[in-house]
Amino acid sequence: MKTLKFSDGLPEKILNGSKTATWRLNDEKDIVVGDHLSLCYTDSREFAKAITTFIKITTFGRMTDQDKEGHESSRSEEEMLKTFEKYYNVKVTPQTEVKIIKFKLL
Repeated sequence: MKTLKFSDGLPEKILNGSKTATWRLNDEKDIVVGDHLSLCYTDSREFAKAITTFIKITTFGRMTDQDKEGHESSRSEEEMLKTFEKYYNVKVTPQTEVKIIKFKLL
């Protein structure tokens, strides 16, 4: 089973159903539709299981409103890019490739 870790505050949004998508850079796990996922806190404790329902690779600048559904919103595109720079410790621009992973809790 593939594992995805989530920062503080996000597990609660997943469990209450307001977050049904995650965006990842450098998906070394090669997550595909139909994969069973272990959703974990940053300390690796599992809080839920899920199955992937949708995968798309695009860039931050080419994301559509549909791509953003199920993901927490940012006040601005700049804030969104800065958040991902913090998570991944790399420069993130509108041209940066991102993998959209939508999932359903099991």
